[in-house]
Amino acid sequence: MAIKVLIVDDSTFFRKRLTELISADPQLEVCGEAKDGKEGVIKAQQLRPDVITMDVEMPVMDGISAVKEIMAKCPTPILMFSSLTFEGANSTFKALEAGAVDFMPKNFDAIAHRREDALNELRANIKAVARSRVARRPSAPIAAARPLGSTARSAMVSTSRLSAAAPNQALGSTPRRAGTLTSGTTAPQRPLAGVTARIGAAAQRQTMGSTAPAVPAAAASSVRMSFEKIQSQLAHVDQGRPASTMTFTFGNHKGETTRFRRSGKMHEIVAIGSSTGGPIALQNLIPKLPKLRVPVVIVQHMPPAFTTTFAQRLDGMSQLHVVEAKDNMLLEPGCCYIAPGGMQMIFERGMSKVKVRILKGDSRVVYHPCVDVSFASLAQIYGGRVLAMILTGMGSDGCEGCRLLKRQGAVIWAQNEETSVVYGMPQAVVNAGIADQILPIESFASCIAEEVM
Repeated sequence: MAIKVLIVDDSTFFRKRLTELISADPQLEVCGEAKDGKEGVIKAQQLRPDVITMDVEMPVMDGISAVKEIMAKCPTPILMFSSLTFEGANSTFKALEAGAVDFMPKNFDAIAHRREDALNELRANIKAVARSRVARRPSAPIAAARPLGSTARSAMVSTSRLSAAAPNQALGSTPRRAGTLTSGTTAPQRPLAGVTARIGAAAQRQTMGSTAPAVPAAAASSVRMSFEKIQSQLAHVDQGRPASTMTFTFGNHKGETTRFRRSGKMHEIVAIGSSTGGPIALQNLIPKLPKLRVPVVIVQHMPPAFTTTFAQRLDGMSQLHVVEAKDNMLLEPGCCYIAPGGMQMIFERGMSKVKVRILKGDSRVVYHPCVDVSFASLAQIYGGRVLAMILTGMGSDGCEGCRLLKRQGAVIWAQNEETSVVYGMPQAVVNAGIADQILPIESFASCIAEEVM
C-alpha cells in the first residue's frame, strides 16, 4: 500500500514539482496539497496522510504553528523544508520542538533540474519519516534557557558566531539532518558543494578565544594520514545509505531496555552519535547534564550552517559550554563540541591535550559528519577510556565506530526502541552485541552523571 503524502507549501511551483517527483515513486502517493499552514491543518484532519511535507515560512499560518496544531489534533509524521539562513535554522529547530520528525533544505534548483541524488534522498526521507514514531508534544520548550551570565559560561572561553546566513538556497541546503536532504540520515554533500565551501571557509575563520597558529606541513600530513587510515578501516562498512530499498525493522532486536549499572571504568571523554530525531533527543539530554569533568563530543547528522545554530541553542540552555567544533580547538572539561555539518571531525593528541581536527571528507564515507569516523578516531586517541552512545537515527552509522571502541574496552550505550524516533542506528549497535546498556532517552543524563562524575 502506497504511503500517502500531504504537501503543505505556499509556492505553487514547489507543490507542483514535489507532486511530480513524489508520484513518480510507486511506493508514494500525494493525497492532497495545501497552500498555507491553516489549510494544512484542516487537510491533515480530513485526509489522514501517512506523512506531511511542510514549509517553514508561509502566510496565514506558518509551519511552526501548523505543526503544533497538527500534533495536538491529529499527530502525523512531518518533514520540514527550510531555507539555509540563520532565521530558517532557528525556525526549523522550533518546528522540531513542536513535533516535526525531520527537516531538509528547500532547494528549488535541485527540484527544478531533477538532480537524481537529491530526488532519491527526498523520497527516502519521506519514507523514513512516514515510518517514524510521533506523539503529542507539549507546547512548552524542552528546557529553560539559563541566564547568559551564568558561571558555567563565564568560566569558558567565548566562541564567535556565524554572522551572516548562507544564501537562501533550496532543497539541497536545508536543515538537518545533515548532508543532502535527509533528516537524521544525511548523505554525501554533493548537492551542497558550493554552499559547503562558503560556509566551511567562514567557519575556519572562527576561533574559540584566540586564533590558532598555522599548522606545520608535517602535522597536517600526519592528520591526513590518520584520516586516510580511518576511512580505509570503514571502507567495507555498510552504513545504511538512505536508499529507497531501505527497510526499517521495529521490534526485531536482540536487546531490551536495561537497568543501569555503573561500569566502574575510568572515562576521559563522552561521545554521542545521532541522526533522525537527534536534535530533540539531544535537547532532552545535554541541558540536564551537570558541568562534567570530561569533554563531550557530538556527531549529529546535519547540514552546514545548522550545526552553528544548534550549538547556540543548546549552549543557551545548558550548564556545559556548547560550541560548534572548529579546527585546532582543544578539548576542555565541561565543554561540548558539535561536529560541523558537511565536514568530518577527528582528533589529535598534542603535547598535553587532545585537539579537534576538522577535515573535508570524500565519497568513501556516506555521512558528513560521520559517527563512525569520529568514533574510530577516538579509539585511536583514547583507547577504552571512552563512554560512547548511539541515539535515534536512520541507518547504521556509528556501529563500526562503537565496535572499534568496544575492542579497546570502551563502554557503549544505545537508546532504546521505545524512545527512538527511528530505531536504526541504536538497533544496529544492539544487534551487533556491543551495547553495554540500552536506555530510554530520559535516563541518559542522570546515568552519564553517575558514570562519569
